[in-house]
Amino acid sequence: MAGLFQRTIDRAGAEVPLTIDGEPVRAQMGDLLITAILLHRAALRRFEFGAGFRAGFCLMAACQDCWVRLADGRRVRACSTPVEPGMAVLIEGVGPG
Repeated sequence: MAGLFQRTIDRAGAEVPLTIDGEPVRAQMGDLLITAILLHRAALRRFEFGAGFRAGFCLMAACQDCWVRLADGRRVRACSTPVEPGMAVLIEGVGPG
């Protein structure tokens, strides 16, 4: 798996289809968006003040580091937003692996 995160324990949960920059991926019901993204990507987003990448900081919705955009125009915190079927995440410039 090319992502920063790896599942260490299988758990129950229906598969949830979504896309990240148009690439179809699957998460599990109950996953947060940050989990779904980092299972498939090495970073969450580009750093807006330099050439680096970000992967979230606090992972508990306190630091403002995990904001991402959805295709429907919403801007959400990836660490506190549950995945939804059909969700389309836009984080261009942070490719797989």
